[in-house]
Amino acid sequence: MATVVLVGTLDTKGAEYAWLTARIRESGCDVVLVDAGVMPSPLGSPAGDIDAAAVARRAGHGLEALRAAGDRGAAVTAMAEGVERIVGDLHREGQVHAVLAVAGSGGSFIAARAMQALPIGVPKVLVSTMASGDVSPYVGSSDITMMYSVVDVAGINSVSSQILGNAAAAAAGMAIHREQSLKRSEPQGRPLIGASMFGVTTAAVDAARQRLDELGYEVLVFHATGAGGRALEKLAAGGFLAGVLDLTTTELADELVGGVLSAGPDRLTAAGRAGVPQVVAPGALDMVNFGAADTVPERFARRHLLVHNPTVTLMRTTPDEMTQLGDSMGRKLASAHGPTAVLWPLGGVSAVDAPGGPFHDPEADAAGLAALRTALRGSAVDLREIGAHLNDPSFAVAAADHLHQLITARSRSHPDV
Repeated sequence: MATVVLVGTLDTKGAEYAWLTARIRESGCDVVLVDAGVMPSPLGSPAGDIDAAAVARRAGHGLEALRAAGDRGAAVTAMAEGVERIVGDLHREGQVHAVLAVAGSGGSFIAARAMQALPIGVPKVLVSTMASGDVSPYVGSSDITMMYSVVDVAGINSVSSQILGNAAAAAAGMAIHREQSLKRSEPQGRPLIGASMFGVTTAAVDAARQRLDELGYEVLVFHATGAGGRALEKLAAGGFLAGVLDLTTTELADELVGGVLSAGPDRLTAAGRAGVPQVVAPGALDMVNFGAADTVPERFARRHLLVHNPTVTLMRTTPDEMTQLGDSMGRKLASAHGPTAVLWPLGGVSAVDAPGGPFHDPEADAAGLAALRTALRGSAVDLREIGAHLNDPSFAVAAADHLHQLITARSRSHPDV
């Protein structure tokens, strides 16, 4: 039977979870209830429930001491760690076909941490009072479905019954579909390639994707907007990908300079740590991304800016910034455990960095390449300088072909990988 795992703070929302449990069972699913409450539940511990606090105590977090000290924040963090461990164990045991949580801010933090730790594809539904604002802290790079609770999660009423009923039905339906899909044991499809793309590198990625399709791969394209880069990193780390075609590394520039599309300091590291073959290029490394023109920080007022559209303003990276970016890229890739190559297009790194283009700056691009060469010196990374623009079809096909060669060579030397 399909199983829905309910993650809830029963010390404050026990009645709501009892109601959800009944609705999910009516839909034909089993329920496993994980109590994430910081204080003891007024409902006690019904048969089959799991006490996350027990795991937190075994992990040495001293939950009782945290309660006594009145440090609710530390207690919530301890509970999140316990719930993550419990839900992960349940998944490894085959008891998770979907996860559902209904929560305020604290409960959303606890549930989201457990959900983010689960593989992509496991259904995750989070009904939250926080879902009408910025949900990036809760969703991260995972496939969490968030619903706004509209009213506070405080009892079952004429409004909450509709919203929570929809959530319960959605989670039950997803769980049944998941359970049936796992039973079918469908044959594995084509090897997956993760590729990064931006508007100004679309021509390159489209051409490379077509070539990889001809070579027998399925290409997953990630928009390099911060979240996209984090999702690409997560899939590479999770063993989902046969290779990575990272043609668009613009998120590194936002992380360095302070743009709005940073993917964090770990961007460009997951494939290397996991030994996944990768081909990397400096796509859109010529720009830092901001919102509308009036949102660009005052300290950049005298910089070379380009209004890409009414909601996006680009700033050209300087030779000094490109030097730092080339060095950072090289240092990260030099530590890779798998086959890695960098293809650098000498004709420009984005659609606006071409002869006559608004961001064409050969001096800045050359500074990035020089720093990259230095950082890669003595490493096993293959650096190739291509006499073409990044969006030239010849560059894109060369990148795709080279990634295919790396994957093929690795499969021959590591047939069990």
